[in-house]
Amino acid sequence: MGNEGVIAVEKALALLDCFRPGEESLTLTALAQLSGYHKTTVYRLMNSLERMNYIVRYDNGSYALGPRLLYLGKLYEQSFHLASVVQPELHALAQASHESASWYVIDSGQRLCLFRAEASEGLRHSRLPGTMFPLDSSAISQVLRYWGLGEALFDDQPAIPLYTSGARDPHTAAFAVPVFGVNDKLISALALTGPASRLTESRKEQGLSQLMSGCAARLSVKLGASKHFCEQFYGAQTLQNGV
Repeated sequence: MGNEGVIAVEKALALLDCFRPGEESLTLTALAQLSGYHKTTVYRLMNSLERMNYIVRYDNGSYALGPRLLYLGKLYEQSFHLASVVQPELHALAQASHESASWYVIDSGQRLCLFRAEASEGLRHSRLPGTMFPLDSSAISQVLRYWGLGEALFDDQPAIPLYTSGARDPHTAAFAVPVFGVNDKLISALALTGPASRLTESRKEQGLSQLMSGCAARLSVKLGASKHFCEQFYGAQTLQNGV
């Protein structure tokens, strides 16, 4: 489809943009005038938006914004709250490890890089937040698939952090650990990525394991995971030192 988009979707969103402070309720005629669309087109689109709860229609025939938009707005607010918790930890992890730190979540059957922090010096593996990849065999994907989707990737629970080199790019390696939230459910994969020539598996025993586990433990507790669960998963000593 390239950049063509879907005209009907764009028109529907344009109708939502017609609502402004002081114009919280609009008639069909007003919507047609403000949007420049024919009344018949406006009527059809508003019916679809109403069915999806993005619009409500009053008894007098006028329209107003619906509750679904409030829900999306709250999600938007929470994303900023999440960033205020996660981003400082990612920056600290990147500075301490001298590697790129990222926060991946499952989105539409893929892995989405939601937050990112780069090391301040040296050769880096850069990836912009918002980048999506398949749920492949990389350490990051394994964390999301095993702890998030419940895929039987291992016979026994593996030691963390997981490590892979060349899984997606022959020149890139990654360490990844799970981060949990409310009800002790996985919410993300915390990852360190860098050049395979430098980010080798031996670094796991050179402090990276404790560094990443401590960061994941702190974030898990802050995001709602039970302290008892985190003590069991990351180790009581790691949690005691990290939180």
